[in-house]
Amino acid sequence: MQLAWLALLPFLAALVQAALPNSARRSAAWLAGGTALAVLGLLLSQAPAVFSGAVLRWSTPWVPALGLDLGFRLDGLAWLFALLISAIGVLVLLYASYYLSPREPAARFFLFLLLFMGAMLGVVLADNLLLLVVFWELTSLSSFLLIAFWQKEPAARAGARMALLITGCGGLALLAGVLLLGHIVGSYSLDVVLASGAQIRAHPLYLPTLLLILLGCFSKSAQFPFHFWLPNAMTAPTPVSAYLHSATMVKAGVFLLARLYPALGDSSAWFWIVSSTGLATLLIGAYVALFKHDLKGLLAYSTISHLGLITLLLGLDQPLAVVAALFHILNHACFKAGLFMAAGIVDHETGTRDMRNLNQLGRYLPVTATLTMLACAAMAGVPLFNGFLSKEMFLAQTLQPGLPAPLRWGLPLAATLAAALSVAYSVRFVHDVFFNNPRSRPSPQLPHEPPWGMRAPVALLVLICVLVGLMPQMVGPLLASAAQASLFGGQPGQLPAYELAIWHGLNLPLGMSVLALLGGGLLYLFWHQRVDLHTLEQSPLLGRLNGQRGFERQLARLRSLAALLTRGLQNGSLQRYLLCFVLMALLAGAAPYLAQCSLTFSWRPGSPPGYVFSALWLIGLLCTLATLHAFRQRLLTLVLLGAVGLLLSLAFAYFSAPDLAMTQLSVEVVTTLLMMLSLHWLPKESRPERQRWRTGRDALIAILAGLGSAALVYAVLTQPFDSIARFYLENAPALGGGNNAVNVIIVDFRAYDTLGEIAVLGIAALIILALLRERGLPPLAAQLGGADNDRHPLMLSVAARLLLPLALLAALHFYLRGHNQPGGGFVAGLVLAIALLLQYVAQGRQWMAARSDGDLRPWIGWGLLLAGLTGVGSWLFAAPFLTSSYDYPRWPLFGHVPLTSAMAFDLGVLLTVTGATVVMLNAIVRLSASKESARWK
Repeated sequence: MQLAWLALLPFLAALVQAALPNSARRSAAWLAGGTALAVLGLLLSQAPAVFSGAVLRWSTPWVPALGLDLGFRLDGLAWLFALLISAIGVLVLLYASYYLSPREPAARFFLFLLLFMGAMLGVVLADNLLLLVVFWELTSLSSFLLIAFWQKEPAARAGARMALLITGCGGLALLAGVLLLGHIVGSYSLDVVLASGAQIRAHPLYLPTLLLILLGCFSKSAQFPFHFWLPNAMTAPTPVSAYLHSATMVKAGVFLLARLYPALGDSSAWFWIVSSTGLATLLIGAYVALFKHDLKGLLAYSTISHLGLITLLLGLDQPLAVVAALFHILNHACFKAGLFMAAGIVDHETGTRDMRNLNQLGRYLPVTATLTMLACAAMAGVPLFNGFLSKEMFLAQTLQPGLPAPLRWGLPLAATLAAALSVAYSVRFVHDVFFNNPRSRPSPQLPHEPPWGMRAPVALLVLICVLVGLMPQMVGPLLASAAQASLFGGQPGQLPAYELAIWHGLNLPLGMSVLALLGGGLLYLFWHQRVDLHTLEQSPLLGRLNGQRGFERQLARLRSLAALLTRGLQNGSLQRYLLCFVLMALLAGAAPYLAQCSLTFSWRPGSPPGYVFSALWLIGLLCTLATLHAFRQRLLTLVLLGAVGLLLSLAFAYFSAPDLAMTQLSVEVVTTLLMMLSLHWLPKESRPERQRWRTGRDALIAILAGLGSAALVYAVLTQPFDSIARFYLENAPALGGGNNAVNVIIVDFRAYDTLGEIAVLGIAALIILALLRERGLPPLAAQLGGADNDRHPLMLSVAARLLLPLALLAALHFYLRGHNQPGGGFVAGLVLAIALLLQYVAQGRQWMAARSDGDLRPWIGWGLLLAGLTGVGSWLFAAPFLTSSYDYPRWPLFGHVPLTSAMAFDLGVLLTVTGATVVMLNAIVRLSASKESARWK
């Protein structure tokens, strides 16, 4: 259970955080920091078991039909990343509480940060791949909120959109790859997937699965060519950059590479794709970082380079390379988070991150300068710092004799060049900010050392860099446990021999490291003295290496294509929309039968249709043909369509379907009344200039759709099949407590469908009302202004008033009898809505205005809430959602009375149907009143 708390505690704290006002800065900071400390404490309590080689698990059923559990899994690899997420999260939260301005909405910031922390913990602890994808997408959403925290800044919004689009599309590719992986293995369980490496690599779908998963990993970890989103995300507050873009979010991609290494690694495709992508990212990031004049921009590209280094190591497909990659993940998170915080201190104290405007800050910020120099030394790989150890392991892995021929000499040269560039941009960071920079302009404000809360996290991270560099054995158990989990996926296996030590003797990796240190320093000195590095950022070469321009061009093309499709499809013509809808439905219905030719017909002898049915069919056909002939006369067309609906109701009654007949008849009355009221807005006749070919086209499509539906129905009815009707008829009394199988189906067996239908109906009514607000129409009472210009005959008004209580009684009757006799909440709601519609028809707009604008929107909300609570109530009795219960209690004078919980659901249907219908009526009345008042004016 501790694993569940470990993963879900940030989300629970986020719920509490959401209730805090933005002014509660101290409470929000304490809550967020306490949550991160609690997560860290829970994680540390599991360290002995994890370091001993155990894999801790916790699960509960999630989707049993698919064999999926909501489970979490903690091994050495997950423990390493959870440590980074929680420990650096504590430091970032402390830093942020001092960094944020008092004017900033601190509670909202800490809320987003807790959501992101929970999402990342979910990614590293998920026990099945589908759950991992869910948390993966949550990291994209929460990071979008954090990057766009300063939402008034256009650059922040643009950077957040870019990050969400790139990582979101990568998430979709990852989902597709995970589905393929589950198909190959037959399970989404991480234990099963990690133990099935040989089966996965031998499957024909291995390559597309690998490519899709790698797309998700590369986009999340900013690998070339998806690297450009990370620098544009630097518009986020510096605590976000220190947390998301150095220690956590961008590490998610390399985490997944390490996690799935036993399943997807050990193949030539893995080697060439992963290693080449990592090498390109390593070199491009290191080269571009040298020329950035923005501090966070330099750190962003250096992060890209180091992520490329980690990806390259994982792609080399060697056990020791995986160990080196995990070691560098730990080291990079420490020094890069500290450097981002140091850059935030410079920005916080000077008001700028532009190195062109910074000058000899070492005199004003001596402590910050010292800490920054130590962190930069770790990033550059200077001996006695943690970065030197993992860099030397990296250089040693590039010298493996088993590499392909082109890489035996090319890879060590590229690795040495990248290491030299890392030294160069590290030196530039320190020199241009804290020391001699005579060409710089003065900073906007006089700097001074920040509060201790901003320096302490940097100091602690730098201390870790020094301690690991001097005593690397202190992380030995952690690294061994993580490497064991990554290489063998929880299965027994022997780690390769390696030694964490400062000195390995005089060897080639040491020589390459020294060459990189000297070469990087000389490289920066040469460029600094001969070329203004600040002016080279806009060079054509760097512009070509920046994928942002290509991304923006492709995005502009997509927008143009979308605009073209919108102009072609959504031109404001309802006929065009209906045409597209019917055509798509026709094609979708015909495609499977045309492709498989499985639509067969057979003659089944039966009794001929009776005279009544033949008469109904003939009248319906004549009304349909008359509708086509009189389509220009809108009122006549509406009457004929109503006649067709009435005949359909009679057909349902003829075939002994009274529930359908009542529902169809009620719907016809409601829709006909509403459409007749809407005709007030339309001319009496449609445009006479309508082209004849369009009429013929629409008639042809309608005939094809009708014939296709009729053919499908006939083919189904003439073939032997097992109907589910017998199940409903036999189990409606026993399971649903009602003799009316149709109503039991609606409110019990298929209650999900009904809940969705009434939700759609309510949403449609609210959308109609929202469109009125866009037109700026005032309330109905304000439009009428007390004037009564809509008088109706007195006899009709009196008759409607007498009809209303009878309609209420009829609606109550249909509602109460619906579970055992024809009726139900849907029919009762329609009957009540018809009565209210007739009140308006008989008494006019003044009647509607006198009743609070006929605003029954609360009925929609209460109806949906009541229907939903009926389903949730079944959970209290350990039953599935919307499971009904019934009883027949004996009441005095009445005897046994049938009672069922589905009556509450049916009442929700009644309220929603009535409320939605009257809201639509209100919309039509307001439009009519607006037109009338404009005419009188």
